[in-house]
Amino acid sequence: MEKTLNNKAWFLVLPVLVLVAFSAVIPLMTVVNYSVQDTFGNNQFFWAGTEWFQELLASSRFWAAIGRNLVFSGIILAIEVPLGILIALNMPRKGWGVPVCLVLMALPLLIPWNVVGTIWQVFGRTDIGLMGYYLNALGINYNYVQNPIDAWVTVIVMDVWHWTSLVVLLCYAGLVSIPDAFYQAAKIDGASRWAVFRYIQLPKMQRVLLIAVLLRFMDSFMIYTEPFVVTGGGPGNSTTFLSIDLVKMALGQFDLGPAAAMSLVYFLIILLLSWVFYTVMTNYDSGR
Repeated sequence: MEKTLNNKAWFLVLPVLVLVAFSAVIPLMTVVNYSVQDTFGNNQFFWAGTEWFQELLASSRFWAAIGRNLVFSGIILAIEVPLGILIALNMPRKGWGVPVCLVLMALPLLIPWNVVGTIWQVFGRTDIGLMGYYLNALGINYNYVQNPIDAWVTVIVMDVWHWTSLVVLLCYAGLVSIPDAFYQAAKIDGASRWAVFRYIQLPKMQRVLLIAVLLRFMDSFMIYTEPFVVTGGGPGNSTTFLSIDLVKMALGQFDLGPAAAMSLVYFLIILLLSWVFYTVMTNYDSGR
């Protein structure tokens, strides 16, 4: 019997397609349009071709910002992923401690990004901030406004405090999905705790770790609000990441053409690096 296709189901998807078009596709096309044109005001545009892209790729300012982004993302992944796994391994699996730990882990994720930046801006101040005051009281010359190293440490610690919970919750979800039979078999074989982690827990967490690494890489590479509120990109340009430089160019200098070109290159870099992460990790998983 021939199956009858019902194309009326597409009408249920149509609102989503319209929403995506207005929220993503149309703004993206507007950015593409700005990236190949120049303007002198009065809503008059002139064709510029690839001029802005060539200028951008030859700019040392652009490559320096990318370098800062890559270093920051590398540090964040090197800290948050192992720390998240460690915390998840030590969280209770049963009893009243489970909801308590889950709520405590979720609290930092519920705080808006600008509020997180404000909290750490005050927290790190040397006059009224607890961290800044007591670090200086201990003899540590800490000042994130003047010292680039202190600014980097503050931004990194702030991001670790804010986003490690995401890695913890994802890893915990992978751990609780492991059947008890695996642990019972390991106990019978006399496996050590490291052997249990290496051959049971880590393989079962690989897929959630893939999600965690991709999410944390994309978020850390696109970070803007927190360092902008805390340091404003300073001292100097030490914490001026690509997103901050892009906003300064678009809103501060009102260079729409170069800013549009930078945003497109920025988008392509994130897309390419995320694809590389995904491909490498999935190929490693399938080859095991």
